[in-house]
Amino acid sequence: MRIHRVVPNLKATDLAAARDHYVRLFGFEVVMDMDWIVTLASPEDRARQFSIITEDATAPEHPDISIEVDDVDVAYAAALGSGAEIVHPLTDEPWGVRRFFHRDPSGTVVNTLSHR
Repeated sequence: MRIHRVVPNLKATDLAAARDHYVRLFGFEVVMDMDWIVTLASPEDRARQFSIITEDATAPEHPDISIEVDDVDVAYAAALGSGAEIVHPLTDEPWGVRRFFHRDPSGTVVNTLSHR
């Protein structure tokens, strides 16, 4: 399984204020905005990015980190095989990703995904 990117997900109560803060202060650019999640990236290197989330649109918990892999089904099988707690089952989301959430041993909620 190949990892494409790792994105921290910051929780915010005021998405616009948080977005504007990072845009003004550091010059980040908005690369995705879905009203409940905004992803910001460095204009020099789009791989340097993070997301700000108010609440997840379809999952029961806020993911602390997102890991994009080339084959989410393989990752899901590995998570199940390891006995990891699945927080959100493998799901095809309407915005074009297939994903699941699991909780790591320290309690961190990990969103693992692939683009369809």
